[in-house]
Amino acid sequence: MKRKLRISAQLLVGFFLFGTICLLLLGVFYFAWSLTFDLKDVGKIPERSSVYDMDGKMYSRLQGENRILIEPGKIPPWFKLALLAREDSRFYQHHGIDPLGIARAFSRDIIHLRIREGGSTITQQLARNSFRLGGRNLSRKILEAFVALRIEASYSKEQILEFYANRIYFGSGVYGLETASQTYFGKLSADLTLSEAALLVGLIRSPNRYSPQTNMQGAIAQRDDVLNRMAELKLISPSQAIGAEKAPVHLSKRRNTTPQENYAMDAIYRELQGLASQDAIDSGGLRIYTSLDPELQRAAEAATNNLLTQIENKPGYRHPKKSVFTEQSRAAEEQTPYLQGAVIALDNRTGAIRALVGGRDYRDSKYNRALQAYRQVGSTFKPFVYAAAFGRGMMPGTGVDDSALRPGEIPAAPNWHPDNSDRQNHGILPARNGLIFSRNTMTIRVGELATMDRVISIGQSAGFARMIPRVPASYLGAFESDLKDVTAAYSAFAVQGQRKEPYLIERVDDMDGKIIYQAHPGHKQAMSPAVAWMIAQIARGIIEHGTAASAKSLGLTRYAGGKTGTTDGYKDAWFVGFTNALTCGVWVGFDQPQTIEARGYGATLALPIWVQVMEKASRQKYPDGPFPAPEPLVHVRLCSVSNRLATDACAAAGDSYDIMLPQSLVPTQYCPVHEGGRQLGDFGGSPEQHSQSESFTGHLLQSLRHLFGG
Repeated sequence: MKRKLRISAQLLVGFFLFGTICLLLLGVFYFAWSLTFDLKDVGKIPERSSVYDMDGKMYSRLQGENRILIEPGKIPPWFKLALLAREDSRFYQHHGIDPLGIARAFSRDIIHLRIREGGSTITQQLARNSFRLGGRNLSRKILEAFVALRIEASYSKEQILEFYANRIYFGSGVYGLETASQTYFGKLSADLTLSEAALLVGLIRSPNRYSPQTNMQGAIAQRDDVLNRMAELKLISPSQAIGAEKAPVHLSKRRNTTPQENYAMDAIYRELQGLASQDAIDSGGLRIYTSLDPELQRAAEAATNNLLTQIENKPGYRHPKKSVFTEQSRAAEEQTPYLQGAVIALDNRTGAIRALVGGRDYRDSKYNRALQAYRQVGSTFKPFVYAAAFGRGMMPGTGVDDSALRPGEIPAAPNWHPDNSDRQNHGILPARNGLIFSRNTMTIRVGELATMDRVISIGQSAGFARMIPRVPASYLGAFESDLKDVTAAYSAFAVQGQRKEPYLIERVDDMDGKIIYQAHPGHKQAMSPAVAWMIAQIARGIIEHGTAASAKSLGLTRYAGGKTGTTDGYKDAWFVGFTNALTCGVWVGFDQPQTIEARGYGATLALPIWVQVMEKASRQKYPDGPFPAPEPLVHVRLCSVSNRLATDACAAAGDSYDIMLPQSLVPTQYCPVHEGGRQLGDFGGSPEQHSQSESFTGHLLQSLRHLFGG
């Protein structure tokens, strides 16, 4: 008998030792497993990258987890007390695992024969939310406990609470305390009341089920449970609990944390991909400071859709309307058959993109027509043809033939003879009129005077298009470009010939506040300042009395210049215009090129959008006024035939005109074409020796004529 008892005792000791060894081995296994998790990741909390506007104010967020990180040490006291009462009342007494909590949960799980209560501490929950530990089973609970022990050994209690508050899910796609506070109550977490803090804590165990946006009654019941638990633990007084229970719940009507999905945000993301690694973008937490002006952006979006809707509502409009584009079409990602438009507004001083509209509705189509669409540019290229000619010596008053092109007149295309859009010809006209009234025949002859090489050179220097064909049809814009490049090229006219590289992102900071990108936009002298100023003056005439003269009746009060553009068959309508500070380009057309409407000119389809955008631009941010001359202006009388200083014979022949020119462009020789004496008398010597004295005399006599009416 004694021998049997001794054998039984030995077996028990053996089983105990075996069990102890197994537990130790199991502990070593799970401890070693827990070591495979990098605890630095606990503090690396995914956050949507924030996007700021030109004034440093929050504009939107990139896609990702909807989370705004709370600042270190800024957990609101009411939320902390409510959290401890509900989730882990012994948080400050344990070291990651609460044996009493586990025992309580284990007993309940045994009673119900299933895992009903986890008994997890806040630290264990943090471990679960920080790492992928497996499914809802015993193995995961053991691993979770070991990871929690490591977290407690590595971080302070306050850090653990901060990480937890930033990671926890609050339902409705909302992560983190700060995001939840702003989403549900429209306020910073620091301003939460006791009632609001308790309601948020009440969401943690079942956030979707008790979301106040879908189940207010359930959310309030959970809030009251939290308040009662706080009173039970004497964290608040009974009267405070009662007062918080009676407090009404006022939910925010505005979802501050919803990211904007529009063409501007899409463009920001695309530009960001070239500035930061994809890992950094995916990790989130970036602070992206952009050039966007939200007021101007909203104005551009509204003007584009509203004015194109007006076109669709015209009697006899024969194309599909935006209003009939269905949800099914959107789900199938069909091309939009309705009339589209695009807008870009650039700050001339920096190249910063202040507004970008790539279409009428980003939900219908992600295709960004401001950046991705290459369309025929038409007459928008004409100012660069004239700029090339001015650079070669032509003057605004130079006589240019507007008559029909003669067969063989253009050597590179002897059988090519396009006419003017109005099918009329008016003989010899000042060169400026060819641009102001968009005369095709004059522009072609001006291009031939400038030479194809110079026209292409100045167009490419301004960045007007990536490729300009070396054919005479290019004088009339018979090639493609995108709205961004066309608009940026035009901005050079307003800033003394300098073309600034357009950009959307000013600066990018990482989650630690370190600058990882700072914009240093490039710039290029596309043309001489004097030539740019002359084009700007003529572009002003286009709005005053040329093809864009309707701008005034449309409500334009700005001092501005610009140019219309219309392509063959009325398939593309353009208007690009500028003030001293802002250049705005507008394109209207269909994704599949087709006639928009009969006589659908840029002045009737694109100009109204441009006027509305420019009029909405802040005059404080974007002042306007006369375009400043880059150098002193000189009043001279020129011959419209020779482009030289006019003589008496030039005046007698009716070929002289007065003009103010930048000093560097003033001719130094007299007209050799007309016979007769020199203007204002012959002082002897060469024209070069006397140009300054004659200019002074001319100024004096001109002033006297104005004074006495002569």
